[in-house]
Amino acid sequence: MRLLTRDGALMAVTMAAVFAAVAFQAHRGWLTFSDPSILTGYLLLTLLIALALFAGRKRLSMVPLGRASVWMTVHVLLGLLAMGVFWLHSGTLWPVGLYEQVLATLFYIVIATGILGFMLQTVMPSRLTQSGREIIYERIPAEVARLRAAAQDVVLACTEETGGDPLARHYYEVLHWYFQRPRFFFSHAVGAMRANHWLQHNAAAAERYLNDKEMHYHRQLYALAEEKSSVDIHYAKQSLMKWWLFLHIPPAAALMVFAIWHLILVNVYAL
Repeated sequence: MRLLTRDGALMAVTMAAVFAAVAFQAHRGWLTFSDPSILTGYLLLTLLIALALFAGRKRLSMVPLGRASVWMTVHVLLGLLAMGVFWLHSGTLWPVGLYEQVLATLFYIVIATGILGFMLQTVMPSRLTQSGREIIYERIPAEVARLRAAAQDVVLACTEETGGDPLARHYYEVLHWYFQRPRFFFSHAVGAMRANHWLQHNAAAAERYLNDKEMHYHRQLYALAEEKSSVDIHYAKQSLMKWWLFLHIPPAAALMVFAIWHLILVNVYAL
């Protein structure tokens, strides 16, 4: 995690120094009966604009604008600085007016989803590495289709060679559902073992009705099922890494609109 590197620590110290300077100026403004909300308000809007630039950086990944990890570190630290400046600007954790409460709600949603996204981007890549394989997200449907076709070929070969249908019936009653698409999404997303337990239980249940020849195909079939489980892990974790943006970007855009409208109202009524 880049925040724990020397560069990350230096940036964190810099942000802390900026916040300390702003807090000092705001405190001095309160003591001299001046209005520190002008300083904190414009600084907060500047920080929100800077944070919005990160989304633009991600869309311009082909342009050499610095490493994405550095931008992520700056984005996280600016978000923490914005949270501190927001509290300085509002003077409280929860404001009184309805309009201010809407702004605060949007701000806290953006902060909460941003923290969630940072945790996902930090934890999920290492979890995916532990799965033992790499899969491009857009290739997952094709990979599931390949495994489904391979499983059906195993069942067909077993039926043709042995002349019996226990494995075929087991496949269509139990595993056909499993091979249709990624399964056990929430279990894989949180790192639980529900899929493994389900496969082990059904594998053991099928073994009681199979002879030695059928057991050979049974092992092949469940080897494919375990391979699909690793694909399902990638689907669940990569989906979380992509979908959290739908929780983060819309409230962030709404916050920008409300913040600019707030700035306009303040300046209009100040005239």
